[in-house]
Amino acid sequence: MQIFFSEFPFLFVAVVFLLALLIGSFLNVVIYRLPIMMEREWREQCAELASTPAKDLPEGRFDLIMPRSCCTSCGTQITALQNIPVLSYLVLGGKCAHCRAPISRRYPIIELVTAVMTAVVGWRFGFGWEAGVAIIMTWALIAVSVIDIDQQIIPDSISLPLLWSGLLISLFHPLNGAEMLFVDPKTSIVGAIAGYLTLWSIYHLFRIITGKEGMGYGDFKLLAALGAWLGWQMLPLIILLSAVVGAGVGIALIAFKNHDRDVPIPFGPYLAAAGWIAMLYGPEIVDKYLAFMG
Repeated sequence: MQIFFSEFPFLFVAVVFLLALLIGSFLNVVIYRLPIMMEREWREQCAELASTPAKDLPEGRFDLIMPRSCCTSCGTQITALQNIPVLSYLVLGGKCAHCRAPISRRYPIIELVTAVMTAVVGWRFGFGWEAGVAIIMTWALIAVSVIDIDQQIIPDSISLPLLWSGLLISLFHPLNGAEMLFVDPKTSIVGAIAGYLTLWSIYHLFRIITGKEGMGYGDFKLLAALGAWLGWQMLPLIILLSAVVGAGVGIALIAFKNHDRDVPIPFGPYLAAAGWIAMLYGPEIVDKYLAFMG
């Protein structure tokens, strides 16, 4: 199979694109349900101290599998034919088949973005273990980004497995045919430690100077995970890219959309985007920068 996909790389890209459309549909479920699952767990653990009732949360079993997906307006279950990524949205005209309530455009957008990003990874790495683990990392970063945008939290249930899997994958270094991922264990461990401590130090320094919290602990864990996957050498690039993009977006929101300066802007999506770029083209970017400076 590896020889076949090596001879026909476009076919491999097409296969991962179609697979990612289905995964994108599942990521929509993760993005919507995981924060609710976390809040239910928090309220159950703090039931005696909670000041607000949990009546606004769904009752009964609620996880990534059950109950079946349904319209958020009328509660009608979505059939398999109505749940085909992107295509069902287009056929239904972006409305529920039962009550005709509008369906958020975000669902097909996430499905398409997942498919496109996955295809890019497949094209970049080609058929092999490196593409497989990079695709999994891509899906995790997409889920983390959208959840952080919605809820301003980065779930430990995503960031910590990402961190540990990065450390685990380093044990397989060197791996034949894998030139970008699978850093050695020492590089991975130092990357995880340096990633966490870098943002932890910035957080506390900012808090001491301003008296405010500039970011959350989830950001520390996410950068630690990226350091475990890509090694400590990629951390300066990730931090620089995320800071530049984050600052640019923040200034644009304040200037053009009257964004309140006191309303926090999630930093996780910028870390995730920078980490994804570094995963694909990090060594090339660093080499070109060093050549330009030299």
